[in-house]
Amino acid sequence: MQLLHPEYFTDYELLDCGDYLKLERFGKYILIRPEPQAVWSPAMNLTEWRKKAHVEFVAKSSSSGSWKFYRDMPEQWKVGYTLKSGKESSDLLFRLGLTSFKHVGLFPEQSVNWDFIYKNIHSQKESGLATPKVLNLFAYTGAASLAARAAGADITHLDSIKQVVNWSRENMELSGLKDIRWVVEDALTFVKREVKRGKKYNGIILDPPAYGHGTNGEKWKLEDMINEMIQGVAQLADERFFLVLNTYSLGFSSLILENFMNQKFKKYKKTTSTGELYLNSTGSDIVLPLGVFARIGV
Repeated sequence: MQLLHPEYFTDYELLDCGDYLKLERFGKYILIRPEPQAVWSPAMNLTEWRKKAHVEFVAKSSSSGSWKFYRDMPEQWKVGYTLKSGKESSDLLFRLGLTSFKHVGLFPEQSVNWDFIYKNIHSQKESGLATPKVLNLFAYTGAASLAARAAGADITHLDSIKQVVNWSRENMELSGLKDIRWVVEDALTFVKREVKRGKKYNGIILDPPAYGHGTNGEKWKLEDMINEMIQGVAQLADERFFLVLNTYSLGFSSLILENFMNQKFKKYKKTTSTGELYLNSTGSDIVLPLGVFARIGV
């Protein structure tokens, strides 16, 4: 099992975490947000946090809330990230925003997967595959899609929420990219249809939520539906293939994903890995776990 964390995301920093909260810097702005996995005590007390922070998210329910401002900052701002693979590099730019559901439009721990995607597409192209076909499911605001497109892939980006697909398009334009295929649809419905059509992909990325809804009210519950989703994804895999599967759900073990890999992707066993993503707190020696992953690729 691997433990992976971002090593050079200069526009992001986890300053401290604990008491079910995290103190973090995105660009030049410092935020306090809920974090259900931070069950320990923070290195600093909350009074110190609030002296540093620009804003704090105050939950009103399990799914919504508002932001309390301590210092002036815009409700939207931009941060950058540089993809790296050997001598290759590409600069991405993301628009962030203070949403009513605590997120800001980016999950920094996922940057290790962006680099993995970027590297694998370059590797496929170097081996003679002119334009790898890549599918990004549950694609949110599109960082993984941008990584794939920046490396030269033909990328299909799917999410069930039109507003976040529009947000992804904005990030594409900010990053100087073009020609991503946008799909607003339920992910499982799309996968089943692609299987029937006999479609194949050289890379598939999926980061399913614990709970969600499709465009027509289809219900998604990770524990109930992940097996069917993985079965479909396995049928879409081409001979030259990479996979990124990430799950963020309390109690969901990397061993569960390892079982899926052993069952559904046996022929890729030599290039399969599983593990956990985390962030280092710069204010202490605490590490914050942020999901488990399974990957196929170099």
